[in-house]
Amino acid sequence: MNLDPLLAHIDPEGEIPPVDRWHPEHAGEMDLVIVADGRWIHEGTAIARPRLVRLLSTILRREPNGRHALVTPAEKQFIRVEDRPFLVVDAEPDAEGRWWLTTNVGDRLALGEDHCLSLSETPAGETVPEVTVRFGLAARLGRNVYYRLVDMAERRPLPGGGEELGLFSAGVWQPLGRLDDGETA
Repeated sequence: MNLDPLLAHIDPEGEIPPVDRWHPEHAGEMDLVIVADGRWIHEGTAIARPRLVRLLSTILRREPNGRHALVTPAEKQFIRVEDRPFLVVDAEPDAEGRWWLTTNVGDRLALGEDHCLSLSETPAGETVPEVTVRFGLAARLGRNVYYRLVDMAERRPLPGGGEELGLFSAGVWQPLGRLDDGETA
């Protein structure tokens, strides 16, 4: 996959290309792994150029079969993702009651209807929140962000017993975890 033409035409802080509308016939496999801690490993070596990681993140999508692919108008290269392709590295509230999340690749998301937290298991079997990003992709909350949000969280009773920890953002409940009866946050 020759990325030089894309690097020349894509602003790393600009708009995300319409990869959901690209359906190239040529497809292959690339030796690229996004590991659970957010590093991008190409042929055994971590990609050290943040601009290149940002570029690659903008052409990434999750296929209907669950596989992840880098997509250009000319080709699609399947890659491996250990957990989620992105990691939330910062969270901050605004004056309107929204929480803003920033990912390790520079995406900035407002928690709300379009970007909701949900609970899912990591490959290690831990239940940790994730947030939808784009094109079927999600970002796992980093540990420091998770604890920051838990510090601000509210409790809410669950119908079957126990309580749920979470917070509201843009008027939408965002779950952070479940508490069993008698458990404290």
